[in-house]
Amino acid sequence: MKLERSIAAFARASTVLAGGVNSPVRALGAVGLSPVFMKNGAGEHLYDLDDHEYLDYVMSWGALLLGHAHPAVTRAINNAVTRGTSFGTPTQAETELAEAIVSMMPSIERLRFVSSGTEATMSAIRLARGFTGREKIVKFAGCYHGHGDSFLIAAGSGALTHGVPDSLGVTEGTARDTIVLPFNDVPAIEQAFETAGEAIAAVVVEPYAANMGLVLPRPGYLQRLRDLCTRHGALLIFDEVITGFRVASGGAQQREGITPDLTTLGKVIGGGLPVGAFGGRADVMAYLSPSGPVYQAGTLAGNPLAMAAGLAVLGTIAEDPTLYARLDALTQQLSEGLGEVMARHGLAHTCVRAGSMFTLYFTQGPVLDLEDAQKSDRGLFAKYFGAMLERGIYLAPSQFETNFLSAAHTARDVDRTLAAAEASVAQVLTAA
Repeated sequence: MKLERSIAAFARASTVLAGGVNSPVRALGAVGLSPVFMKNGAGEHLYDLDDHEYLDYVMSWGALLLGHAHPAVTRAINNAVTRGTSFGTPTQAETELAEAIVSMMPSIERLRFVSSGTEATMSAIRLARGFTGREKIVKFAGCYHGHGDSFLIAAGSGALTHGVPDSLGVTEGTARDTIVLPFNDVPAIEQAFETAGEAIAAVVVEPYAANMGLVLPRPGYLQRLRDLCTRHGALLIFDEVITGFRVASGGAQQREGITPDLTTLGKVIGGGLPVGAFGGRADVMAYLSPSGPVYQAGTLAGNPLAMAAGLAVLGTIAEDPTLYARLDALTQQLSEGLGEVMARHGLAHTCVRAGSMFTLYFTQGPVLDLEDAQKSDRGLFAKYFGAMLERGIYLAPSQFETNFLSAAHTARDVDRTLAAAEASVAQVLTAA
């Protein structure tokens, strides 16, 4: 596969953009390749500068539930843009999208729009601290909540760890207020509350961890988090930036039957445009300015184009009661098929799936936390990724990311992907 135009585009970008990209994973460094520059997308397909077509399983990192350039979404954006791109004033579209979200997401009584998932989680943490009057937060190793300082903390050893900065620019003071624990470890969270319960403002968690690959909670784990937060007066925050409206119309919290105090959203609710939101209990949200003492603001929050796109997406979801069942079935067919391919070739593997999300790990399972995920054969994954890319299958370019299907994907696409996987694995093993 020739990628001359993408290579030239990356060289040009590197002269003016830091690292040549605007988000690190796009650089394809984890798989040892030069980034592929895309020029357009349609349905389940992407097209690069060199006119190659790809079957896309990144879907703008989960944002495109309906696929690329869905007619309802593009029509809504086109209609909105003729009225202006930003006003800095309230609009009815903000209220309409908020009403749709409140009607579908179990825990949300009030919400506020922001411009990204990172902004949503940063704001939710500040609100939790302001509401509880406490300083510490608990997060879990391998769960990513955006690039806010509080979230870029590495896990240390032991069941209860006060983190150290995992990125230059994060202060030790921030790290001291962040407790990092292993995901899925009930004794660790119990010990954290026993040791520091009166100081913990919130526990923030991806209910389905999707940033160390896809890692699902053990049965009862999320309920234990809920019970401990309730008992100790801390807030439980579900980061559903990825899972919100992706795994069900009411997110992972609907699937799991757990009601958090606050929820953060993004991706799907913007239909591919920059957006985020955080919301939850009315009494907690009442602490937010201008009605309360916790300040938060944003010039482009509630942007009319993003609101229009989000309304189109949620409207389409509401009109299609079989959408999630179809996506579940198709993703199950793909993940099970990939498992069969790997088993035929004798490769250690684990395929984890939830709704329309899946990750193929090159390690023998189960994968229950970051330590398990890091046992994966990253070198094998990089070779597999490259071989699949050559065959027109665009996967998430890291072993520790999640893949996504969309409503545009079909059973024929699954068959094409499985045939490509068969050939790719054979190629990789032959080369070895």
